[in-house]
Amino acid sequence: MVTFLNVVIAGLLLGGLYALIAMGLSLQYGVARVANFSHGEFIMLGGMITWTLYTVFGINPLLCLAVCGPLTFILGYILHRTVFKRLSESSESPAVFESKSVLASFALLFIIQNVASIGWGPEIRAYSYLRVPVDIAGAVFGANRLVTLGFAIAIGLTFYLFVTRTRMGKAIRAAAQDPATAGLMGVNIDMVLALCFGFGAALAGMAGVLISMCYPVHVVMGQEYTIIAMIVVVLGGLGSIPGSFIGGFVLGLIGSVVTYLDPGLALVAYYLIFILLLLVKPTGIMGR
Repeated sequence: MVTFLNVVIAGLLLGGLYALIAMGLSLQYGVARVANFSHGEFIMLGGMITWTLYTVFGINPLLCLAVCGPLTFILGYILHRTVFKRLSESSESPAVFESKSVLASFALLFIIQNVASIGWGPEIRAYSYLRVPVDIAGAVFGANRLVTLGFAIAIGLTFYLFVTRTRMGKAIRAAAQDPATAGLMGVNIDMVLALCFGFGAALAGMAGVLISMCYPVHVVMGQEYTIIAMIVVVLGGLGSIPGSFIGGFVLGLIGSVVTYLDPGLALVAYYLIFILLLLVKPTGIMGR
């Protein structure tokens, strides 16, 4: 029973982070139509900035959410307005734009990664925060991981309410369903798409903050999280925010089970799920 609880709770803790990461990519890929392979670099930036603020200036990592979120939002917004918007305008079709955006995001991946390497170096960084053991029916976890899960769920639900209950959220959903018609109805499509890319970057940056509270961080950590985010987005359904949220927890539970059986097979299991989804149900859990 204790082993079962260990696996389930560990899966939920991991799933909360995956859900937050994937929600950001779902906005960028499912709404803004940008296959952003540099998504993980915003996660890396959130983690490395948090490490710096905590170890150098003594700022509480949870307060760093209020720093990294806006910073990565601004960076993402500017990148979309200056890079991806121009690529869209110069593309003959949406398919051409998606191809160009893939190449541009790869370039951004290496640019951000190399700039970060100059600033922080290649070393693996870590800090200790709320590592007090908490016993849950015999299963013991660090308090930092439980706090991380709580904040991941809170941020995810807050953003979901923003998308479903606000005027801007309605514009985002309209742009996702039919950009041309939404534009005719008065929605500023260019602004909405840039905001979606910025919000996606902000969610990634905040996920990086939470990841740094539980795991070591380094400047080349982003690629692994980008791949995981893409798998979760496909699992949940392209462009579906609730689907990404649910898919994150599903993948977290699967990863926890596989890690318990053989830690070396976790990424293999993720790739296998990705291939099977594309073959059997490419629409995902909540996709159309």
